[in-house]
Amino acid sequence: MSQQRTRSAGRPTLDQVAARAGVGRGTVSRVVNGSPQVSASARAAVEQAIDELGYVPNRAARALVTQRTDSVALVVSESEERVFGEPFFAGIIRGISSVLFETPLQLWLAMAQSKAEQDRVEHHLTPQHVDGVLLLSLHGDDPLPALLARRGLPVVLGGQPSGLAALAGEAELRDTHLSCVDADNEGGAQLAVEHLLSRGRRRIAAIAGPQDMGVGVARLAGFRRGLRMSGLPVEESMVGYGDFSEASGAAAMRALFARHPDIDAVYAASDLMAVGAMRVIKERGLRVPHDVAVVGFEDSLVARQTEPALSTVHQPVEAMGREMARLLVAHIRGDDVPSPLVVLDTHLVVRESS
Repeated sequence: MSQQRTRSAGRPTLDQVAARAGVGRGTVSRVVNGSPQVSASARAAVEQAIDELGYVPNRAARALVTQRTDSVALVVSESEERVFGEPFFAGIIRGISSVLFETPLQLWLAMAQSKAEQDRVEHHLTPQHVDGVLLLSLHGDDPLPALLARRGLPVVLGGQPSGLAALAGEAELRDTHLSCVDADNEGGAQLAVEHLLSRGRRRIAAIAGPQDMGVGVARLAGFRRGLRMSGLPVEESMVGYGDFSEASGAAAMRALFARHPDIDAVYAASDLMAVGAMRVIKERGLRVPHDVAVVGFEDSLVARQTEPALSTVHQPVEAMGREMARLLVAHIRGDDVPSPLVVLDTHLVVRESS
């Protein structure tokens, strides 16, 4: 008996919150469960009572009532080293967190690069464990988006995977809870090429990203389109490839110089690859931008820290994260999602490297 009194005194109940707020128990339940069917004044009174009493919902009981876990997963198909070491991922996570902070949803993060990691994550991604899934940095024809859609889980992709067309067209995507948020990668790459051409550069090389990723394909397509629109030939030997890392950009730059010592400009599909390229250019005794102009892609913090500062295509990374989270929350709540594909604008930021 005394144990029960101690427990209820230490852990406020739904009824106590209702009494403090001056509303019914059902109103408190709707506020706690995120229902929109509550007046603003009642919601404010309940939230104040919750804060004053220190009420914490019983998540297990709540899950039985709402059939929700209040958890969502962010699955990144990269190594832990890259996720915690590259600015892109930090920006995406900041954007996602800023939206989820306003909801009851908790975010858990998983890296799934190896087959064992992928299998473990896939096993966990069920409606019994999560209410929805955010997928980032997919490679190749990854079966995970379609698998999760078949399980009935809301899914939002960060960036269009190279195999998105194989999943379904827009009309079919509307019949699932699957959406995609991307930046205008092809248009941004074309802007970079047009800028270099406007500077009088004609021997323009590209350091492209992985071609098993939609972003890698699109940023190379924009480079090629920029040259074609200007009447210049696209020489495949003027294209190097990396994995968006600084080391891969340096390796690609060395290979490009070995084939074409007369390169006068480089477009790199990520800021980190541009940094690697600039290092190799300087190692050869050349000056940026006088001898070789350089443009990157992302407009990360590192672009403002290079010497000279890096011209780059601005990718709205945090906005992408916010939009991913917004779409996922909408799917979970059953709200109308007008389009399964959201593409955010990119623009060129000119600094001293070009």
